[in-house]
Amino acid sequence: MLSDTEIAQITHELQQVPVKKAACIEALKIVQQERRWVSDESIEDIASLLDMSTAEVDSVATFYNLIFRRPVGRHVILLCDSISCYVMGYTKIQNKLMELLHIKYGQSTDDGRFTLLPNACLGTCDHAPALMIDNDLYRDLKEEELEKILKKYE
Repeated sequence: MLSDTEIAQITHELQQVPVKKAACIEALKIVQQERRWVSDESIEDIASLLDMSTAEVDSVATFYNLIFRRPVGRHVILLCDSISCYVMGYTKIQNKLMELLHIKYGQSTDDGRFTLLPNACLGTCDHAPALMIDNDLYRDLKEEELEKILKKYE
C-alpha cells in the first residue's frame, strides 16, 4: 500500500502532465525514493492510481535500469562496463570491488550496505573507468582508491 506521502507526491506529479500515464516514471521514482525499490504491490498501487494495467507499469519499471524491482542495499554501486571503461581498466576495478565487498553483480553485502550492479554507460567516457554510488560519480578510478571511497558510505 502506498503511503500518504507517496500518494501526495504522485498526485502532485499528475497535475504536471496531460494524461495520467505520463506520470508513470515519476511515480516509480517516488516509490523507490521512499522504499529503495519497487515491489509488485507498489506496481499494482501505482497502476490503480494512474488508471493503467499492472503489466503496463511493470513494463515501464523493468525497462529502466535505475528502477529496482527487488530490494537493494542502502547504497547502490553502478559500475560502468562500457567499452571505454573496459579499455581503461574496468575489469581491475570490478575484481577489486567484488573482492572488497565479497559479492558479485546483482548481490548485496551481508550487512545490507551495498548492492553492486553493472551499468552500460555513466556518460563520462573521457574519464574512464567510472562508477556511481547513489548520486556520487567517481571517475578516472584506480584500484587503490576503492577502499577509501567505500568507507565514505559507512
